Amino acid sequence: MKNYSATITLVFLLMCHFPLVIRAQETMQKLFLSEQKAKKLFKTIEDRGLIVPGKTEKQLCDEIVRIAKEEFGVEHHWGKKIVRTGANTLQPYSSNPPDLVIKEGDILFFDFHPIFEGWESDVGRTYVLGNNPFKLKIKKDVEAAWREGNAWYFKQTKLTGAEFYKYATELAKRYGYEFGNAIAGHIIGKYPHEQPDDPNDLCLDVHPDNHKDILQLDKNGNKRHWVFELHFVDRKNNIGAFFEQLLTAE
Repeated sequence: MKNYSATITLVFLLMCHFPLVIRAQETMQKLFLSEQKAKKLFKTIEDRGLIVPGKTEKQLCDEIVRIAKEEFGVEHHWGKKIVRTGANTLQPYSSNPPDLVIKEGDILFFDFHPIFEGWESDVGRTYVLGNNPFKLKIKKDVEAAWREGNAWYFKQTKLTGAEFYKYATELAKRYGYEFGNAIAGHIIGKYPHEQPDDPNDLCLDVHPDNHKDILQLDKNGNKRHWVFELHFVDRKNNIGAFFEQLLTAE
């Protein structure tokens, strides 16, 4: 009878847990598809040769927004739309530097947040015009570091936002750079994504003051999904690089 009761209990627990697993898988699939569309948008910009000297950051940003709307059906972006070039690549997300003209040999990065069919995406990429070895290196390094951080994240069983931020800053130092942003990631989801009860609470950001476990479920028992963002800064060469996307088990 004991074994029979234990089996019934186990089956009941599995039945209760199963819908949560399915819902988490569906959410991840929706977010992944949204991100793939954002990547395709960036690829379209590259393939059409729109990243060229002579236009301002705003001009290129407007071109990206127009193509997103006309060809990808994007009506809204849930965060600030960023194109930064040259010295502006050292500026953190919160900054609003003056509009620069893209020059020959510049390094630049995009940070866009388009919404596809109600699901958020958040993708950041760095581009280099020309063959400057320091610019090519920082671009390569920030991408390699992101993949290293992505793999590390999925090995954790408990992780505060502060610990993850510390890891990101140490990762930047190990690659020979400064970390250039106030956060190293945040949650993402169906638009609009979950918000803290207190607007000043940093529990949903990878921030040095977030001492809560970011691997915990939300208040409805759902798994949270996070993006990891790395902003590397090279003060000596006056350049920065950026890479951001959804944390995904490989």
